[in-house]
Amino acid sequence: MRLTDISYIKSQMEAHGVNFKKKFGQNFLTNPMVVERIAENAAEGVLEIGPGLGVLTAELCRYAKKVCAVEIDDTIIPLLKENTAEFDNLTIINNDVLKLDIKELIREQFADCKSVSVCANLPYYITTPVIMALAESGAGFESITVMIQKEVVTRLCSQPGKGDYGAITAALSYYGECHKLFDVSAGNFIPKPKVDSAVMRIDLYDTPPVDCDRDTLMRVIRGAFSQRRKTLVNSLGSEFSHLNKEQITELVTSCGFAADIRGEKLSLEDFAVLANAIKVKG
Repeated sequence: MRLTDISYIKSQMEAHGVNFKKKFGQNFLTNPMVVERIAENAAEGVLEIGPGLGVLTAELCRYAKKVCAVEIDDTIIPLLKENTAEFDNLTIINNDVLKLDIKELIREQFADCKSVSVCANLPYYITTPVIMALAESGAGFESITVMIQKEVVTRLCSQPGKGDYGAITAALSYYGECHKLFDVSAGNFIPKPKVDSAVMRIDLYDTPPVDCDRDTLMRVIRGAFSQRRKTLVNSLGSEFSHLNKEQITELVTSCGFAADIRGEKLSLEDFAVLANAIKVKG
């Protein structure tokens, strides 16, 4: 797989006058086994974000019926097209994925696919916004498989009561179940990043695992973690300012929680109970 050969990568980029761009978090994979293991998670249709030179793109094209790759860096598009010229099941879009209507994009690109997944080596600087945008899009993804910073994977796959458990963990658990697949050390990239990576897959739910108003639920989660060192009662006040401390305390205890409990102790189901109580309270 020549696109994982460091000498080839450097010579190709030099020939086209293209440089690595830190602002786009460009770190290209140089281990073909990692590429293959990510591609194994492809559905019939695959959305790839940040394809770069196309090393994962090419492998995805071999696995999937249709691949749509969204690349923000216009200077690297010619190399991407050159490296994937043999595939007729690929569409390349030069845009910022966070500025696209993801649901509409999937509808347009994968109308003839029975299932669609995301497979991507995500730049670290947009990891959380992209994952949440994908999960919240309602595009009907079967799964989202991403390679991101190792510590972020640990956080996203954490459980209530653990030190890494946070707002993003709880919020994402509303949309799907996270699984860490394997670690990828920094030495598998060019340029070599300062931290290690890991690959995780989010298996998305067809229907949410809890029955409550989503917006209220997300506000409860956001409020619960707004001040981690404070109790849930004190933290929720930042998000629900129309309720005084006494009212919030009553809500929390009426739901069966201790008045001094902290947000990081609550599961998604617990947050849903609170959301329903707050919704009724108005």
